[in-house]
Amino acid sequence: MSLDVWLTIEVDTGGKEKHTIELFDANITHNLGEMADMAGIYEACWHPERIGAVVAGDIVKQLEHGLCMLECFPNFYSLFNSPNGWGLYKNFVPWVERYLEACKAHPNATIGVSV
Repeated sequence: MSLDVWLTIEVDTGGKEKHTIELFDANITHNLGEMADMAGIYEACWHPERIGAVVAGDIVKQLEHGLCMLECFPNFYSLFNSPNGWGLYKNFVPWVERYLEACKAHPNATIGVSV
């Protein structure tokens, strides 16, 4: 099982309904949930609705802080690597970096999550 996240925005193209455009999407294993929790970004990534986050800008500060923690203490967070190899620190950090970059680039985009 995995976590899917995406950022979308609705655009009025002149038709009867607005058109939804996907600006970003990413997928990562649930095996990284504990690592994310320890870095303080589990809710921001897995359950943004629990913290009232609706748009990407709502989670930027949490992602920045979590990424800082991950990068500052790699040995600690590596302790939460999945024993089966599906969920590793070395894959999670770049994933968080990309998600953070997308959130900064599109702060008004709506967050979508499938767990």
